[in-house]
Amino acid sequence: MFTGIITGVGRIVAIHDLGRSLHHGKRLTIEAPAGYLDDVGLGDSIALNGACMTVTTFNPESRQFTIDISAESLAKTSGLDREGTVNLEKALRAHDRLGGHIVSGHVDGVGHISHFEQIGESWELRILAPHTLAKYLAYKGSITVNGVSLTVNRVADLAEGCEISINLIPHTVDNTALGSLQAGSRVNLEIDTVARYVERMLSAGLVQKDTA
Repeated sequence: MFTGIITGVGRIVAIHDLGRSLHHGKRLTIEAPAGYLDDVGLGDSIALNGACMTVTTFNPESRQFTIDISAESLAKTSGLDREGTVNLEKALRAHDRLGGHIVSGHVDGVGHISHFEQIGESWELRILAPHTLAKYLAYKGSITVNGVSLTVNRVADLAEGCEISINLIPHTVDNTALGSLQAGSRVNLEIDTVARYVERMLSAGLVQKDTA
């Protein structure tokens, strides 16, 4: 379980195949910020760009850790198949503050950046999400973008998908990897957990009308 509050920006520095077929995944080596691994243990969960992964090896001295990612996860996410910066978040502890919103670390879909521009001191980020996620996206609702908990400011249903508009404050741009995005970039999206369960109850006919 996570909150969508990024605790560090790391970098994928090496990628190794776990097998020769397309059904095999990859082993990623990630370089973390100084001191980031001091309280990390083998088997701990760390979200990379919003995708929950398990630490398979770690070396605090070299500030590096590894994770194994399956072919299925690679096919359903973005930014984890190449070297580059990634947002990092350690799993939520029972006594931590829930600073963002409840995030599971399970990517629901991949969106495309349709617009990214600085306006005043902030940035406007527009993302074209898949049609399948449109029913979960609402004005002032929560969305996780590459692991970052954000608030939706506008929703527009278009022929090519559902476009959401998000405001990024300077702190978010400076302390996450979102500042490197540009039009055309692909991002991992996770919908709000509450929206997921509401949709399930409605689709399963579990919400009963009051007949009194």
